[in-house]
Amino acid sequence: MTIPQLIYVLCIVTCLGCAFLLWRAFRKSRSRLLFWSALCFLILGIANLLLFADVVIYPDDNLITLRTGINLGAVLVLLYGLIFKSR
Repeated sequence: MTIPQLIYVLCIVTCLGCAFLLWRAFRKSRSRLLFWSALCFLILGIANLLLFADVVIYPDDNLITLRTGINLGAVLVLLYGLIFKSR
């Protein structure tokens, strides 16, 4: 495994670890903002997994449109939670 591949894997683990910690805090406190943040980080982890697949596993295919759409979806989930559900 090369250094860039290791960094991609560490980014996936970091996003999913943040999602797990946010989800665990949500289950204790029931704060809606923690829920939306956990969901956002989970989706960002999936986007990082697709980045790894795009660059390392399938370098000839171009998944940038799918990755960008998923990243946009993650940001929109967090934005929705911040604007409409934070009360």
